[in-house]
Order: sequence, then C-alpha cells, then structure tokens
Amino acid sequence: MIIVDSQLQKRGQAGNPIRVAIIGTGTMGLGMINQITRYTPGMKVVASYNRTIEKAVATYQKAGIEEYVLPGGDLKSAMEAMNSGKPVITNDIDLLIELKGIDVLVESTGTIEFAMKTILKAFDRGISVLSFNAELDSTFGPLLKKMAEEKGVGYSLSDGDQPGVTMNLYRYIKGMGFDPLLCGNIKGLQDHYRNPDTQKDFARQWGMTPEMVTSFADGTKISFEQSCTANATGMKVAKRGMLGFHSSDHVDDLIHLYDIDRLKELGGIVDYVVGARPSPGVFIYATTEDPHSIKFLKYGKLGDGPLYSFYVPYHLLFFDIASSICRLVDFNDPVIVSRAGPVVDVVAAAKVDLQRGDIIDALGGFKTYGICENHDVAVSEGLLPMALGKGWRLKREVARDEVLKYDDVEIDDNSFLIRMLKKQNELFP
Repeated sequence: MIIVDSQLQKRGQAGNPIRVAIIGTGTMGLGMINQITRYTPGMKVVASYNRTIEKAVATYQKAGIEEYVLPGGDLKSAMEAMNSGKPVITNDIDLLIELKGIDVLVESTGTIEFAMKTILKAFDRGISVLSFNAELDSTFGPLLKKMAEEKGVGYSLSDGDQPGVTMNLYRYIKGMGFDPLLCGNIKGLQDHYRNPDTQKDFARQWGMTPEMVTSFADGTKISFEQSCTANATGMKVAKRGMLGFHSSDHVDDLIHLYDIDRLKELGGIVDYVVGARPSPGVFIYATTEDPHSIKFLKYGKLGDGPLYSFYVPYHLLFFDIASSICRLVDFNDPVIVSRAGPVVDVVAAAKVDLQRGDIIDALGGFKTYGICENHDVAVSEGLLPMALGKGWRLKREVARDEVLKYDDVEIDDNSFLIRMLKKQNELFP
C-alpha cells in the first residue's frame, strides 16, 4: 500500500508514532521489532511480552534497542518507562494489557488458548489486534471479528503470510472487474508424516522450533492458511484435504488442471500446488465474460481464458508488518478477516496409528496433521478441529490418515476453547 509510507512519514514528522506492543519475541517477533525499530518512521515498539525475559532482552539487543525497562509486576514503573520513551519488557501478560496508550497489539505466539485469551483481553481494553496467528484465525476468526466490532476495535491477520498476500491480490483482481475462482498457495514440500525429529536440523538452521517447521512440512500450516483465505472470500475446498496437484511447471501453465464449471458451482475454491513456480508465492485464477476485457487480457499476454493466471512470487513475512499495522490503525482497512461465519475448517488426521489412551500432542507434533474440510461437512460429521485437540485422550484406536471425530476423544465441555467454539457456532449456525 503506497499510501502507507506517506502516512507514516507524517506521523514521524509530527512526533506521533503508532505505539505497538509485540506478544512473542521469537523469530517472527525479532523480525517485526527489528523492522519497526530500524526502518519504520512513525511507529514505535513500546512494550513486549515473552515467557522468558532473557529471550526478549536478547531480541531487543539484536534489534538495536539499548534502553528498555524490566518493571517486574509494577504497573506504575512500566507506565513511567513507556511515557519516557523506553520500551517495556515483561513476562506478565496482564501487566502489558493494562498499559495505557498502546494503539495495537501484535500477536505472534502461534498458541491457541493463550493467544485467544490475550486478544480478548486486549479488545476489552480498547486495543486493536494484528495477528500473525493463522491457526487461531482459522479456528476462531469469525468470532474474533464479531467481538472486535462489538468493542469498537480493529482486528486483522497480517500481510506477509500467504493469506494476507492472497487477499491483497484478490482485492486487486476484483477491483479490475474480474471474478476470482481459485486462490492458490505454492509449496515446495508436503509430507504428512514429518515430525519434530525429522525437522530439527532445519529448525535449528533458521532459529525456529521443530514443531513450527513440522507444521510447515506436514501440511498443517498450509491448511490453516487456506482456511483463513476461504473464510475471508467465501470459497470452499473441492475435496477434503484440497486437490494439491504436484507439478514443476509455472502456475501460468496449470490452468488446465481445473474445471471452470466446477469452480463456479462451488463459488470458487482454495487450493495449493506442490513444486510449482514461482515458489513460495501465491496465485489466483480468475475469469471474466466482458469481451473488451477478454480482448485486452490477450493483448497483455495473459492468454485466451476462460481462466486467467495472476500471481505474487513471494511472501515477505515480517517485512510487511508496518503496512499492515498502519492500514488497520489509521485506515480501518484490515488486510484479511473472515467475511461472516466459518466456510472451511482444519480438522485433525492421524499421522501414525494411534492407540486408545494416547494423548494428542501439539500442532506440528508426532501424532496428527491438519487438513481442510468444508465447514458444513465438518459439523455434520462431528470432525475434530485440529487446533483444539492438544491434550485430549483418545477413546479408541485410530488408523494412520483417518480423520478424528469428537466422539473419538475425551472432551471437557467446560474448557475455555470449547466454550468459545460453542459461542461461535451459536453466532453463525
């Protein structure tokens, strides 16, 4: 968004920066703090939360922040520090939420329950939230959007990850009068059976957790990302798990794999390809019935139709953080939020043969991977949401690749996440 740089320049010149609090100072948190601190006029990191103070301190130092305050549990000291221009580091999330003057909270922990509770607290305090948490948005995005509206604050996923990049492209294409029929994600690898042991060396190389990297490799992450895109556009999946074609060709040359009548029948689909170019980008196939548009799309070397290929050859992670924040805070223009209720869910499938009594582990773990299913099917069949299963005990044996159901696990109906899911289902029956 070119208009954003001018707006941030104006804020910087006026001494009125957007005040940002960062939740989670891992790899993505470091990238965001570094980007805002070193390269973004008109914006300032005023506070950060991390479970481990030492890790947050190391992140600040890497980002070139030499003066900061560790207030412990003292809210007064924290406020004095923030008001004097010194950012606050804390492992007390409630203290951070109580700080006055935060314009936006950026959530990047990758957790589900902790992140949900934190965001709801921020809403209650009148703080807008930008999320780097596709897993949470896929599961509770419609509810979060509704609750943000009720509190009069902003909520959005960020640009930089594939859903945000896709939504930017989707809006651009729609604005030219074309009809998007497929929102695609380009992957270099997918293997449902990868686990933290197989991915630990790659994770170490990039300073990430093995679980995070595993969720990229086993298909869970892309499922959450495409679910977010589906919920924002109203598109569905063509089948459980998506079509997921494998090809080394450019996406411009893969249009023949999709039936336009089927795409129209479904109201458009989200999908992915493995091994195609340009990786790691996103693409959209769109159509038009306007003869003048058809003529000049051909002149522009986009082919004869009826499907036309548009793509972005990259996603820029935290580099797009400033634009996303400014769009949300100053222009009320969220990058990507759910259109209404859930359209596509991510459900849990067994990564290995599971035994009665097994405990489901975390996302990117050893026991399950996530796949997309249309929400109406997931509800009618009682399929278990991938984001909710951690810690639940199996009541029966489940074969590898079998999709888990609520009836397969021992559920605490009074747990926080189940109560939130019931609330969302009541809002969007």
